[in-house]
Amino acid sequence: MVTTASTSEPHTHRDPLVIGGRSFRSRLMTGTGKYPSLAAMQASLKASDCEIVTVAVRRVQSQAAGHLGLLEAIDWQRIWMLPNTAGCATAEEAIRVARLGRELAKLAGQEDNCFVKLEVIPDTRHLLPDPFGTLAAAEQLVKEGFTVLPYINADPLLAKRLEEAGCATVMPLGSPIGSGQGIRNAANIALIIENAKVPVVVDAGIGVPSEAAQAMEMGADALLINSAIALAGDPPAMARAMAMACEAGRSAFHAGRLPIRTNANPSSPEVGRVGS
Repeated sequence: MVTTASTSEPHTHRDPLVIGGRSFRSRLMTGTGKYPSLAAMQASLKASDCEIVTVAVRRVQSQAAGHLGLLEAIDWQRIWMLPNTAGCATAEEAIRVARLGRELAKLAGQEDNCFVKLEVIPDTRHLLPDPFGTLAAAEQLVKEGFTVLPYINADPLLAKRLEEAGCATVMPLGSPIGSGQGIRNAANIALIIENAKVPVVVDAGIGVPSEAAQAMEMGADALLINSAIALAGDPPAMARAMAMACEAGRSAFHAGRLPIRTNANPSSPEVGRVGS
């Protein structure tokens, strides 16, 4: 008798993403920047079915273009806020902005939210994170009770140091922020995934759904995608495509791919062939 897996419960419900003791159904995180309008952002968040949205604390504090009315535009009863320290060039700046982010989450009604996406980026041209400043800031923020999600280069040694320091995830970049170059650091990301005991979130560089699926097929636990959705010709359609790719890649990872062989291998059985 042939048996099949039960389809009564969606795969995502049986395979939650757990960060800092909090469980999430969706493995796709998105952002709030670069959208042509708040309406486009709202439609994209809905289409992506995401549960975590990152918010640049400095932009909200200054009510920068595209961020005016952001707190009112998102349903914070459904979406978990991930304040980020974008725009910080030093560990000291990032720590200060992280504290502001915790207060911002409280304003949104999330009194117990201590999450922070830690970014320390002094490089204004390539926007590559500072490993030393990131580690220093992470150690201090963990001491202060933050759930730290650090954005890093795809450096396996740094990822392990941050995990040992108490970070809740590690977030290696696939390629530079907003570049759409895809997964340019696959070998290093694979090493991070292999050795990590916390969730690995691929962040930055993903441009199309096939690249999102690739990252998840490798064994990444989640993705954070902003530019590829916000700057698409149809942001909500791209958000939906990324969500499907994320889920497909995760399912493929669990299913296990066939081995790669040097030679061809026939799919039809050799036994019982009709003779010539």
